[in-house]
Amino acid sequence: MKIPKAVQSLIESFEKLPGIGPKTAQRLTFYLLHVPQGELDQFSNSVQNLKKGTIICSTCFAVDESDPCSICANLQRDKSIICVVEEPLDVLALERNGKYHGVYHVLHGKIDPLNNIGPDEIYIKQLLDRVSGNQQSEISEIILATNPTMEGEATAMYIAKQLKTQNSKLKITRIGRGLPTGADLEYADELTLQRAMEGRSDY
Repeated sequence: MKIPKAVQSLIESFEKLPGIGPKTAQRLTFYLLHVPQGELDQFSNSVQNLKKGTIICSTCFAVDESDPCSICANLQRDKSIICVVEEPLDVLALERNGKYHGVYHVLHGKIDPLNNIGPDEIYIKQLLDRVSGNQQSEISEIILATNPTMEGEATAMYIAKQLKTQNSKLKITRIGRGLPTGADLEYADELTLQRAMEGRSDY
C-alpha cells in the first residue's frame, strides 16, 4: 500500500521535531486524520502565528510578546542578579517557583562540539557585552543555571572563565543542590528548583 503524499509529507515534518521518531510521527499524523477540519485549521493557524505573535527580547533573549520582555520591563525585578539558562522553557520553570526575583539571560542552547555548536552559535557574547556595558556597576551576581549535563557544565565553565577574565570582582555562582546530574531544569519540580537556587555556590 502506497502512503498518500499529504500523509508522508506530514510524517516527515513531524520527524524533524526534537524527540519525535518515525513511529511517533506516523501515530501523530494518522491521529490528525480523525480530527475535525475546524480543529485542524485552528492548529494550522497556531503554527503559522507562532513566529508572528512572539518576539525575542533584545536584552535577555527570552521569548515574549514585547521587547523588552515582561521580566526585563518589570521595575520590581532585581537587575543586579542575572540567571543564565539554556532555553526559554527554563525561565518558565524558574518563574513557576516564584522565589527568584532577579532577571535572566537565555543562551538558546549550550556548547556542544559533537553537534558543531560552539560559543558563537549561542548568546554568550551578548551576555559578556551585557555585563561589560553600561550596566556593569549594577550587576553583582551571575547565576549559571545551565543544565547539569556534560554540555551544560562545559558551557558554565566557559562562561565563568570569560566573565572572570572580564571582571575578576564579579560574583559568579553555579546552581547546585537539588538537581541530579543529567537532569533538565524544564522537568524539575518547584521544590527542587528552589533548593538548587538556594544551594548555589561560588564558581
